[in-house]
Amino acid sequence: MFTPQEIQMIVDGIGETLYMTLVSTLFGYVFGLPWGIVLTVTNKDGIHPNRGIYRVLDVITNIMRSIPFLILLILVLPLTKLIVGKTYGSTATIVPLVISAAPFIARMVETSLNEVDHGVIEAAQSMGADNFQIITRVLLGEGKISLIAGAIITTGTILGYSAMAGTVGGGGLGDIAIRYGYHRYQPNILWVTVILLILLVQIFQLIGNLINKKLDKRHI
Repeated sequence: MFTPQEIQMIVDGIGETLYMTLVSTLFGYVFGLPWGIVLTVTNKDGIHPNRGIYRVLDVITNIMRSIPFLILLILVLPLTKLIVGKTYGSTATIVPLVISAAPFIARMVETSLNEVDHGVIEAAQSMGADNFQIITRVLLGEGKISLIAGAIITTGTILGYSAMAGTVGGGGLGDIAIRYGYHRYQPNILWVTVILLILLVQIFQLIGNLINKKLDKRHI
């Protein structure tokens, strides 16, 4: 059904897809996590309200999240070229993936941290905890289950975006599906790449559920 070369190509595609997804998620959280924390802290119900900062970050977040990924990928080609030295391949795709993921992550983080019981925050403040302690021990500590759930959703979203990048030579399973499954009329390769992408999402979801179950004190 598949030649050895095709099998090796698919195996390499899995590796490239995992590489793009995991690295982009990591760097997305490097930027998105503090972004989301600032949104939470500076909103009107936050521990340090600042209308100006919140409004600016909120508008930037909404604007960036409104840009479809494929359009964003094209818009940032000059930046990708500057950072990576080329505009195609799995490493180059990481740049637009991170730019697209960061505001999405920021909003996910803000939503998760806003779910933390304000009574717990007030109790920490009454015991003399400063803002840094409240952020690290209360907000992030109490919100960790929701944050992990958000991370799994984010990872699946980035995986989908990495597949979209295949339309412009982004590498990975998406690139294989477009070049061989679509342009060369090889439906067997197209369906295998689709099934593999679904399996990867399910694996990420399973890992996230196991981590959440281990951390959630209600299951102890």
